[in-house]
Amino acid sequence: MNVSDFDYELPESSIALYPPAERGTTRLEVLCRETGSITHARYADLHRFLEPGDLLVLNNTRVILARLFASKKTGAKIELVLLEKHERDQNLVMYRGRLKRGDILISHGEELLVDSLVGNGIASVSCLSGRQIASFFQEFAEVPIPPYLRRDAEEVDRERYQTVFAEIPGSVAAPTASLNMTPGLIDTLRQKGVQIASITLHVGLGTFMPIRVDDLASHVMHREYYDIPVSVVSAIRDARDRRKRVIAVGTTVTRALEHASQTVLHTNPVMPVRGEADIFIYPGYQFQTIDALVTNYHAPRSTVLMLTAAFAGWDLLRKGYQEALQNDYRFLSYGDSMLIV
Repeated sequence: MNVSDFDYELPESSIALYPPAERGTTRLEVLCRETGSITHARYADLHRFLEPGDLLVLNNTRVILARLFASKKTGAKIELVLLEKHERDQNLVMYRGRLKRGDILISHGEELLVDSLVGNGIASVSCLSGRQIASFFQEFAEVPIPPYLRRDAEEVDRERYQTVFAEIPGSVAAPTASLNMTPGLIDTLRQKGVQIASITLHVGLGTFMPIRVDDLASHVMHREYYDIPVSVVSAIRDARDRRKRVIAVGTTVTRALEHASQTVLHTNPVMPVRGEADIFIYPGYQFQTIDALVTNYHAPRSTVLMLTAAFAGWDLLRKGYQEALQNDYRFLSYGDSMLIV
């Protein structure tokens, strides 16, 4: 199976460059794998397609301020993006420009030392003042909006490139399937009897990286730290015992739950699961943990598109994408969503 199998034409005009004026007003396309049917609804109607006892799993990661500009003593400009948090704190940044070990960068009056070059455009840096890098970025950096938006972050992004339930800081990209989730919708779901649980997966820049090989079997997936509390493991097993669905809100939740499926479903006694998800899911993969998926519309040739195709089936997903484009749905992070059941 090749990368080119997952290509499609995405017009620039179909990409949502900004969030909708009001959170939760986007559209929702519902794909049924059993019947092949496609239904058009609103994101706010999500509760209509869920049943009492279903378990909806959210990602409570919080996007950190991660994009910063600095200058070398020569005056050359360098762009730095702090990488996502892993189990242990790191001072790793992705940089754009030329750097070497020992360079001193100046930003907002702080001197940053390039401690080492890791490779692939990544460096380890530290504040010469002794200040923690994470603290410095949190004060002065911008929201790391997706590069395909081709614009600088604006004030609206500080609020809207963040879920309403964001809690644990560490991501450099948002879990976009839930950007349109509102407190009102969450209340409606709970009133209907839908169980809601939260895990953490810190989304990394790897989510935007192109696949650089033709054969999917040769692709090495990036790693992202996740934490699944024991309460969520218990809730998943309980849903299984009651023959209720586990619904992942987003590909990030899917990657965490599928990477940890053996422990989540079978290990006794029940325990929390923490790890680094490096699972690459594409058609042919047999899902173990999730029964339904809420997700946005993804870029051609992307790993998240392949994951979605693995769950929906590429023929049905391609049909859904074609209908979405014909009906002027908005694509990518700030766009509309689909529910696959």
